[in-house]
Amino acid sequence: VQPVESGGGSVQSGGSPTLSCVVSGYSFSAMGWFRQAPGKEREGVAAINGIGDISYADSVKGRFTISQDNAKNTLYLEMTSLKPEDTAMYYCAARHGVAIEDLDVEDYNNWGQGTQVTVSS
Repeated sequence: VQPVESGGGSVQSGGSPTLSCVVSGYSFSAMGWFRQAPGKEREGVAAINGIGDISYADSVKGRFTISQDNAKNTLYLEMTSLKPEDTAMYYCAARHGVAIEDLDVEDYNNWGQGTQVTVSS
């Protein structure tokens, strides 16, 4: 079961795109958005568990919003006030087991292929 992301692209600083991730065929304990910029390690952006508990990285608090539509098996990441430093490949990931909405890359088992977000100044 592999998540499938969509919604990336090139945007201007201050833009507000929304990323989507469809995961079908299985129920996961938590899902999250991660990103990886060139030359940098993959990092957690936002995560949500099955009962709606949410975590955000400090760098995106107040600008990004994670949500899920269980009926559509879809995870969203609403991004606002984008900055050039938000440029990265964004990945959707899901985890089994403990329903903790953490941002640790190693805790997630199923990863999408990613969708590129490029922010120009």
